[in-house]
Amino acid sequence: MRSQTCPLEHDTVPVLRRGMIPYGTDQMAIGIARREFISVLGGAAAIWPLATRAQQPAMPVIGFLTSGSAGPMAYLVPAFRAGLGETGFTEGRNVAIEYRWADNQYDRLPALASDLVSRKVAVIAAVGGPASGLAVKATNTSIPFVFVSGTDPVKLGLVASFNRPGGNATGVNILSTAIDAKRFGLLHELVPAATKFACLVNPNSPETDAQISNVQEAARAIGSEVRFFKASAEREIDEAFTAIAQFKPDALLVSGDPILNFQRAQIIPLVARNALPAIYEGRAFAEAGGLMSYGPSLTEIYRQVGTYVGLILKGKKPADLPIVQPTVLELIINLKTAKMLGIEIPPALLARADDVIE
Repeated sequence: MRSQTCPLEHDTVPVLRRGMIPYGTDQMAIGIARREFISVLGGAAAIWPLATRAQQPAMPVIGFLTSGSAGPMAYLVPAFRAGLGETGFTEGRNVAIEYRWADNQYDRLPALASDLVSRKVAVIAAVGGPASGLAVKATNTSIPFVFVSGTDPVKLGLVASFNRPGGNATGVNILSTAIDAKRFGLLHELVPAATKFACLVNPNSPETDAQISNVQEAARAIGSEVRFFKASAEREIDEAFTAIAQFKPDALLVSGDPILNFQRAQIIPLVARNALPAIYEGRAFAEAGGLMSYGPSLTEIYRQVGTYVGLILKGKKPADLPIVQPTVLELIINLKTAKMLGIEIPPALLARADDVIE
């Protein structure tokens, strides 16, 4: 650490040696001189710690940008912080975090991203779907960022390749669009007699076209009809379920999407009101009363984002950090909900469940 220099070593105050006073000074002048010296000494003592603190290295600041809202994402933020902790960073101790919530409105993301860039944060965690990462990429080419994407980030233009992302971005690909076809197959296995399926999608997501294509292909493979209903906001979700009720499907697939995930408190009661067997993306749905969920652990994904952000703060370049993909997918079944719906879970499906809520 660089040594500190006491302000008294400079010529800003007189150096009065013991027993010496300027020639020709009377006693009153001596008293005034002493008081002035003591006053200056006290001021220097007060200023010195402030100067020392000012010379301490600035705490790095992380930008946390998401399409979601603080409430529904409350269970994911600790996982992000845990990932940071694994690399030696603790919020408030040696790193600060600036949170920006788009509150399910994708059109707010560009302005929020620009705000973080203007604040010159050290790195940005762009989560809540690929729209956040795309907003950061469009805003800057220098500040590194870590994204979460449910579809191929190379096709989206976020990175150059999976192994060598290049540029200032890296992240996690959670394979939502590919997994939706698998979810459809599990839903058909749950209700094998079903012939009409409804699928709820977010029309504003960059992943929607791929999701629709994959689910359509899965439906054609078993000769079933699937109809898509689009919603990205609270009012639109209510309207979509009114249309779903008129369609009278045998089962429902809620596609993997951050906005729909964050609206689970609204969606689950609407599904129950229509007495629909349904499958969702993540554990949070099943724990909140959804019948069945299948997908990667979102808490593990956010932990990974935190780890990558910490590594970048330590000097790693995002271009050298490969895109991470989940290797474990969880099948969660809620037997309480199954009983309420009068559905008997096929034994083979139940045996494959990673967790059963009873």
